[in-house]
Amino acid sequence: MKVAIIHDFLVQNGGAEKVVEVLHGMYPDAPIYTSIYDSAAMPASYRSWDIRTSFLQKIPKKRLSHRLALLLYPLAFESFDLSQYDVVISSSSSFAKGVITQPHTLHICYCHAPMRFAWTTRTYLENERVARPLRTLLAPGTHYLRNWDAIAALRVDQFVANSSVVARRINKFYRAKSRVIHPPVDTSRFSISPVVEDYYVMVSRAVPYKRLDLAVDAFTALGIPLKIAGSGRQMEELKKRAGSNVSFLGRVSDADLPGLLARAKGYVMPGEEDFGIAPVEANACGRPVVAYGAGGALDSQIDGKTGILFPEQTVQSLSDAIKRAEATEFDPQYIRNHALGFDTEVFREKIQALVQEVLIHQKHVHSKMV
Repeated sequence: MKVAIIHDFLVQNGGAEKVVEVLHGMYPDAPIYTSIYDSAAMPASYRSWDIRTSFLQKIPKKRLSHRLALLLYPLAFESFDLSQYDVVISSSSSFAKGVITQPHTLHICYCHAPMRFAWTTRTYLENERVARPLRTLLAPGTHYLRNWDAIAALRVDQFVANSSVVARRINKFYRAKSRVIHPPVDTSRFSISPVVEDYYVMVSRAVPYKRLDLAVDAFTALGIPLKIAGSGRQMEELKKRAGSNVSFLGRVSDADLPGLLARAKGYVMPGEEDFGIAPVEANACGRPVVAYGAGGALDSQIDGKTGILFPEQTVQSLSDAIKRAEATEFDPQYIRNHALGFDTEVFREKIQALVQEVLIHQKHVHSKMV
């Protein structure tokens, strides 16, 4: 069985890329097709992979980052010749699902989210603080991308959603059913610490939709220590508004991350995530999560058991949730046991079973057509 893996772009290492890493481990001979690949931004292990890029790889990075370049991505993915493969697995939050496969090829799309800037344009542009005149100029482009994305979704034989909320979006925007298989979490890297220190923690890119501002303002007002690991364009602004009890750690290494999470009183996730791997990693350390009660948190957290869910993205709502977390006695072993349900091995087993099931169904359908 010849397999190919498709991914939107390999220019940053996040949750979506962890999915690609596990898929590559399952199918080590499968080439990775992607629009662009920045080897300096990705783990060194990627350099031994068979990574095949599109013509966009030749365009200077500064020009490619321009929003108008978005209109070239559909063409980039449609240009790949995938006719030799039996199974194509796309990992997509934007364009990868749009590859063109032949009738004999099974295309399974692991969808991290339908294209945000096309389907939730107003919210996306507001979060990115795009000026209203520019929003008007971008309108024809987003209209084109919505139409293309709807057509591209028809090329997928089986959608897999990374959470229940994404499954609902797939049904709404693409009128397609999907299976929910949560992203893989390497729980073996994490363990319960005998020592818990007096701080909460966040591991996040500093971008608007992550809502780090809520956490900074809430913890500053409460005077409770908060440690923020990560980088991003909002970081300097956040540092200016933060109190002395809020620490900015920059990027934390993979080796240091388990200890940072395990010693924390809890993890904070004020933004709405499609799933959210870092909170489950904190759970794997037996630590509770204070999260906005929407998106992937509804799949990964049990209010009052593995964490505290707050109903509104306001400083007051988050502050109330932190106070509730402070007053709650959590069972670390219960929290860790819950996190084990999201382990990498669970992901592998579910993906392998799905591929076999859909292949058998596809062969049955084809045999009836002959």
